[in-house]
Parts: sequence; C-alpha cells; structure tokens
Amino acid sequence: MKTILIIEDNIDIRESCTEILELSGYKVLQADNGKSGIDLALKHLPDLILCDIMIPEIDGYGVLYFLNKNDNTSDIPFIFLTAKTDKVDFRKGMEMGADDYLTKPFDDMDLLHAIETRINKHQRRILLNSPALQNLEKLASANKKGSIELKELISGHKTKQIKKKQILYYEGDTPLGLYLIREGSIKTIKIAEDGRQLITGIYHADEYIGLNTLLLNEDYAEMAEAIEDTLIYLLPKDQLISLLHKYPEISTDFIKLLSNHIHEKEEQMLELAYHSVRKRVAKVLLRLRKKSLALDEIIISREELAEIAGIAVETVSRTLTDFKCEGILQKNGDIITFLNTEKLSKMKN
Repeated sequence: MKTILIIEDNIDIRESCTEILELSGYKVLQADNGKSGIDLALKHLPDLILCDIMIPEIDGYGVLYFLNKNDNTSDIPFIFLTAKTDKVDFRKGMEMGADDYLTKPFDDMDLLHAIETRINKHQRRILLNSPALQNLEKLASANKKGSIELKELISGHKTKQIKKKQILYYEGDTPLGLYLIREGSIKTIKIAEDGRQLITGIYHADEYIGLNTLLLNEDYAEMAEAIEDTLIYLLPKDQLISLLHKYPEISTDFIKLLSNHIHEKEEQMLELAYHSVRKRVAKVLLRLRKKSLALDEIIISREELAEIAGIAVETVSRTLTDFKCEGILQKNGDIITFLNTEKLSKMKN
C-alpha cells in the first residue's frame, strides 16, 4: 500500500483529499503545518507528498527545500497544492524541484491522476537503478550506440501488477517479451499428463523470466504463477530481438545467461533421476538458499518444496522433520532457518 503525506492547514481540503485517497487504496498521513510535515516525512518516508504553499511555521517552498537537502527524502515525488495561479509562483516551485502543481479547486480525478502519474514515473526511475537493469545495460557498454538504444528500450518498458496465485502466462502462450521482476516472486510450473506439478524455477526481484523461450523463439513450455503480489516489467520482444540482431556482443551475453538457466535445469533433472529423497531435498534447499537475499533463511511452503523436488508433500514433511531432529535446520511455518549447511551439502545419496 502506497503512503501519501498531505501537508495542508485547511482542514476541509485536508480531510477531503484524505477521504478520496483512502477510498482509492492509499494510506494517508496528515500535517497542518510545514514543520510537522517535515517531521512526518523524515519518520515515515512516504511514497508521495502533497503540500500547500501557504502553510504555517515553514511554507511549502521551505518544506521542499529542506526535504531536497536530505538524502532520505530528496527523491520523494512532491506535488504543490495551492490557490495561487500566478505564473511566477508556478515557475518558482518547479525550479525548486517540485514534480507537479495542482491549483485549487481541483476535482477528484485531477488529484488521483497527478498522484498515479508521479508515483509511476518514480517507480520507473527506481527500476533504472535496479541491479538487473544495470547489468543489462552493461551488456551494451562496449558499443556506444548499442548502449544508447538499450537505455531507450529500458526507459520505455511496460509495468504490470499481478496478484498472488495469478497466472502470468500459460504453457503454449506466445511470449510478448522478456519479463523482469521488480518486487515479489514468481514460480514456473510444468504439469505432467497425470496432473502432477513440478516447479521448474522460482524467481525473485531483479531476475528475468522467459529468457530461454525468447531467444529460442518458441512458445512457453511451462506456466508462470505469482507466489505473492508481484510487480513485473516487460521488455518488448520485437524491440529486444532487433537489438540483439543489431549488436552481436549483446547476444553473446544473453546466451551466457541462457546457458546458466539450462545448467540449472539439467542439475534439477539429474537430482530427480539419481538422488535419494534426502539428498534431493537437501540439494533443493541449498539451491534456494543460494538465491535468497538472507543466506540463513528461506520462505517456502511444503507444497512448493515438494513440487520442486518432485516428491510427495508427506515425504517432504518427514524429511524436514528428520533434518530438524539432526540439527540441520529449524522450521517455523513456511520459514526455514539453516543451522548446519555443511552437513546439508555433504548429505549422502
């Protein structure tokens, strides 16, 4: 849920804006003067700030100036609310770094449109700083023109919000492009003829989905489902393929990424074919740990773990209980904490 800070001394306007925003799914913080508004901004770091110019103690210009000087708040989108219509005041606010300017009175849609536009633009700026896109940009660093075109492609991406358990794509669908996860996580699933499911991959923030299908120019061979509420970005297929054809050095690096994905799938298939249940579960846990941001902890359900390892849920439960008794891990709900990874990595077949 996005948080909006309203700094406005007129209680009627403040309460009216709050009602509109809360009905639209935002969390709202309120301040009736500049000083308390600054304090709330520093404490809560809202996703966007609406601020009147003529407010007590510190005016809107002062609030914007102070927040721009602070590293923690300088990048928060800032919209002025004011009854002033003089172009000088408008120009002053924008020159100081305001992102938008709403003149009172304004209707509900004007307010919501301004907020959604500024938050979306801010999210795009954040995306450009994500490790995955920085790595993608480096692929074209050897060629100046390639780098410029890749930056343009990145800045023109499309965003999509998918809810928990929502399907991103089905097996047999034609890929629209390369997906990049910004927030949340997604699993890819292969369904056998008897209806059993095998999780072929779990992807988290700053990881790509569908690279192999895109490069092989084939339809999806598996289904992708959101494990939690997830924000993804789409790099369009035609534009990306055109860029790869134009700059072979970029294609080479993408092929390396694809090779890593294939290697992981091969390891998973070998585990299913030759490893005991204990070693199979151990290998899956270690692989998930390697991808986790917190090396000593992962979050995964028994059902998902069973689908990755290709064994029954009951078998996973017994194996995890054995590992717990042996001091290898601790389990609390879906949270698995690693206590002895060395013993896990040396698990006998």
